[in-house]
Amino acid sequence: MLTHVWGLLAHPNREWKQIHDEKETITHLYGHHVLIMALIPVACAFIGTTQVGWDFGGGHTIRLNYFDAFAAGVAFYLAMLIAVGFMGTVIHWIAKRYSSRPSRRRCIIFAGYVATPMFVGGVVALYPLVWLCMLAVVLGLCYSAYLLYLGIPNFLDISREEGFVVTGSTLGIGVLVLEALLGVTVLLWGYGAKLLGIEL
Repeated sequence: MLTHVWGLLAHPNREWKQIHDEKETITHLYGHHVLIMALIPVACAFIGTTQVGWDFGGGHTIRLNYFDAFAAGVAFYLAMLIAVGFMGTVIHWIAKRYSSRPSRRRCIIFAGYVATPMFVGGVVALYPLVWLCMLAVVLGLCYSAYLLYLGIPNFLDISREEGFVVTGSTLGIGVLVLEALLGVTVLLWGYGAKLLGIEL
């Protein structure tokens, strides 16, 4: 369980080759990695928004009650799980033009592991200071981009030269997906489920 997290953060080149040789399934990826890692930002945001509250500066803090935070957490969790599958499908669509033609399964597995730094960075939501959370998102995105760049030749078997196009296209779409998730985060975690008309 979670055996690749440290490897992807500490020695990603070697770890990608190991993951490549494992012939993992999507079910195993979600059951042993994505479902667990996606809980990190959700659980930390739940604690942070109910115990500390979002700090928007100027002494203005928004704290959610437990029911609203739980509803927001469930929605955010599902959005992240869907985003991993969506990005894997995007990578598969982009990579079809290359000779190696990785399967959709491999591309979704790839996307799940590339998202690891973003999941880990969610720990900062324990103290939901807006600028701190944004910094964590930027750093997580940069390291995810690095994993993407290293993983394309080592996991998807696409040459490094061809991989620049895959990396650039995937990052562009990934940033749009991330912005959508951040928008959902602000709505759900920042203002509470009641703002969206959810009555609990």
